Amino acid sequence: MKAVLIDRPGDETVLRIGDAPDPVLGPGELRLRVAATAVNRADLLQRQGMYPPPPGASSILGLECAGTVVEIGAGVTGWKPGDRAMALLAGGGYAEQVVVHAGSALRVPERLSLEEAAAIPEVFLTAFLNLFEVGGLCAGGRALVHGGGSGVGTASIQLAKAAGARILVTAGSEDKCTRCLELGADAAIDYRSENFAERVREETGGRGVDVVLDSIGAKYFESNLACLAMGGRLVLIGLMGGAKVEANLAVLLARRLHVIGSTLRARPVEEKAAIVAAFERRFGADLAAGRVRPVVDRVLPLEQVAAAHRSMKASEHFGKIVLKVG
Repeated sequence: MKAVLIDRPGDETVLRIGDAPDPVLGPGELRLRVAATAVNRADLLQRQGMYPPPPGASSILGLECAGTVVEIGAGVTGWKPGDRAMALLAGGGYAEQVVVHAGSALRVPERLSLEEAAAIPEVFLTAFLNLFEVGGLCAGGRALVHGGGSGVGTASIQLAKAAGARILVTAGSEDKCTRCLELGADAAIDYRSENFAERVREETGGRGVDVVLDSIGAKYFESNLACLAMGGRLVLIGLMGGAKVEANLAVLLARRLHVIGSTLRARPVEEKAAIVAAFERRFGADLAAGRVRPVVDRVLPLEQVAAAHRSMKASEHFGKIVLKVG
């Protein structure tokens, strides 16, 4: 099969199209003919040698895809060849074929193309897991999500609004802030020109938010704590702004705050299946009806994978960058 290959860690120039062995189908798995995949910041880190795949996962980039079921492994029920599926992957999406545990696959709603569906699994499941399952966000609650114009950010805005919660976001330009508001955010803060902690306190009448979803890490740690309401939860899903902090732990004690680290990629397939099932129960009808939807910034052919990585590195996109494979 054709796939994006990397011979050595490096910048976008190390990405090339080549031949790779077809993945081996195991019990409980589906083989998909991939129509499209999507770019995530984790892909850029892996390309640079900074985020290796978990043991047993494909070394090919790509944490999500959409396509057609072509083969079914032993013990799998409810799927048949020809079904349209979108899947959460531990790796392997930048290729013509993937095999994936059936519990990590979701049916593609009729109203969506496979290119749109490829923009869903990683970011919508990340937003769902960390805002609701880990962060405990509920109707009437309040959340702050950094990177409102990212894939996770655009998914978070829509899921929070569908759940009856209030959501504030940060973004890196006036244009992106405007687009976040149009998507449903209650407030959008330009982190380049505003103090987001002060704005959060103003927007919440001094109360703060119940959950902060953060991919920045050390750079925002103190300000994130200042944004939280009593008993609030800071959920860390990335370290783009550094990993080490010097913190005043008295703040955590006085306001009963929670700091939680969360990742999705390396979780066991059983946990991923439970997350997928919970997402479908909670938001499956919203997705099928179009009340929540993927935000696709652009669709590029797989051969332009280097350009896609450069665009993500420069934060030129709003929503998702999709790669057309088939």
